[in-house]
Amino acid sequence: MEDRLHRLRELREKANEGGGPERIERQHDRGKLTARERIEYFLDEDSFTEFDQFRTHRSSNFGMEERKLLTDGVVSGYGTVHGREVFVFAHDFTIFGGSLGEVFAEKICKVMDMAIEVGAPIVGLNDSSGARIQEGVASLAGFADIFHRNQQASGVVPQISAIMGPCAGGAVYSPSITDFVFMVEDTSHMFITGPDVIETVTGEEVSLEELGGAGTHGNKTGVAHVTADSDEALLDRIRLLLSYLPSNNVEDPPRVDPTDDATRSTDALRDVVPAEPQKPYDMTAVIEEVLDQGSFFEINAGFARNILVGFGRLDGHVVGVVANQPRVNAGTLTVESSMKAARFVRFCDAFNIPILTLVDVPGYMPGTDQEHRGIIRHGAKLLYAYSEASVPLLTVISRKAYGGAYCVMASKHLGADVNYAWPTAEIAVMGPDGAVNILYRQELERADDPDRRREVLVDEYREEFANPYQAAERGFIDDVIDPADTRRRLIADLEMLRGKRESAPDKKHGNIPL
Repeated sequence: MEDRLHRLRELREKANEGGGPERIERQHDRGKLTARERIEYFLDEDSFTEFDQFRTHRSSNFGMEERKLLTDGVVSGYGTVHGREVFVFAHDFTIFGGSLGEVFAEKICKVMDMAIEVGAPIVGLNDSSGARIQEGVASLAGFADIFHRNQQASGVVPQISAIMGPCAGGAVYSPSITDFVFMVEDTSHMFITGPDVIETVTGEEVSLEELGGAGTHGNKTGVAHVTADSDEALLDRIRLLLSYLPSNNVEDPPRVDPTDDATRSTDALRDVVPAEPQKPYDMTAVIEEVLDQGSFFEINAGFARNILVGFGRLDGHVVGVVANQPRVNAGTLTVESSMKAARFVRFCDAFNIPILTLVDVPGYMPGTDQEHRGIIRHGAKLLYAYSEASVPLLTVISRKAYGGAYCVMASKHLGADVNYAWPTAEIAVMGPDGAVNILYRQELERADDPDRRREVLVDEYREEFANPYQAAERGFIDDVIDPADTRRRLIADLEMLRGKRESAPDKKHGNIPL
């Protein structure tokens, strides 16, 4: 027995060495942790249980028979984060550059299958040169097997991808299916086709960072939901995100003991909306005043900044937040902001997270650019997502809610449960200026002083129509509230909606306008 135990210890030591000291040192020189170091840092101390540590590839192509290494380039298993179970896999770049082969894919599929079976999140730490060329079509089949698991897990357990090195070609599709993508600045890159191929085919010269770095995907494409400046900082952010998420789609998100007073008055909100209708303000200040202090975790912060999405807490309970941002393009809805918000709403709905919507929206962004890029179709995604949602929906209109954008932003008509407006709210088909130009066009043409007459008519229209009281009269707004009462009212309503149940017609699935 002692001999066999000695052999076991030797094999474990060999597996823990990865591709060897030189390659580990090279990984460190790039500013990157190894696969095992990442898992050890990410999971609770001493909680990791590894699967398939002794597996090796089975290929004999191109001399691979002589190059077998334990783990085959991916470390996989389960552990805990904040005491809750999480399944994890980490590409080991020190072994074959983290390239994916048949056994490598089987190991990932195994932990994904187990995560779905037991109902626990899946976290993938990606650092790979792509498909293992020596294994040919078997490596491509492995990618497809993983993609299929991603689809099966979608909406069942949270899926999080960390890009901590290269991620190119077919490898990018698995992270893109997952719920959240995290990227490390400077050391991680995602792209379908690399700079060399692009230059050969199109003549265009582009750097790795410009093509697929964290800045590009965090700010331009929206592929990256969160970025950080180091491996450790990124893993810390994933741990934080998991603290807001349920383990699966049949559990409620975890509640924490609140450190903020549920009855706290939000007096500061009485002065947040400027008296001048065109003057911007920061909706983040509203979010932070309403939520439990320090609880807001923004998602996609650099992308489509005219809308804010993220997680927070009300009296310790998790909520998803969607809010127009008047500081950026007046908070208008665009192609990008509609897609960003729609995806977030659907995630919250899939995982039983109530949604708080804060509205200050003058409409959809006008212009040929938006029209030609399909704002009709993309704008409808957000409408569809809200209408489809069955979780508690709470809406507060702080200022503008005009036209179709009023309908789209979690209005009562789409199924929102509680809709409030502040006295500063303007709910109308369009803004006063546009309405006056249409309704009083002939009168303005005849006026001796058209500009002065327009000012008078605009003021009259705003007083008569652009206010929350007509909507409240019809029951489209449940109440016009003092901004100071916003937090108290929302916490009470969230508690009232805790047992919300909603039925829908039987169908295989809807056809969201993708």
